[in-house]
Amino acid sequence: MAFAFEKLLVYQKAVDFADSICQHTEAFPRGYGFLSDQLNRAALSIAANIAEGNGRFTKPDRRNFFGIARGSIQECVPLLELARRRNRVSLDQHTLLKDQLEEIGRMLAGLINSLDETN
Repeated sequence: MAFAFEKLLVYQKAVDFADSICQHTEAFPRGYGFLSDQLNRAALSIAANIAEGNGRFTKPDRRNFFGIARGSIQECVPLLELARRRNRVSLDQHTLLKDQLEEIGRMLAGLINSLDETN
């Protein structure tokens, strides 16, 4: 039996993003553990907070967790930029990952806005 949040496209894309980040950071050399750890935590936090928010009973609780997920999206941006500057991800990889973040962010904003539209 699937959990309800697993059917959400935004959740699925967030898990895909976190998986992509795991793949990229596996190749980071020794000495970049700080960047790898923080980027992995922020990426996973997006999907985890969407899941947790969807399991909450009240709109304010849901909105809070979805807001935390949005914050994790924002957190990934400077981490990816640093990874690009330090040549840990290519410019093409950086662009693709950032585009994924923007898409997830738009979808999450729609999810948050839908809370305001429902009774």
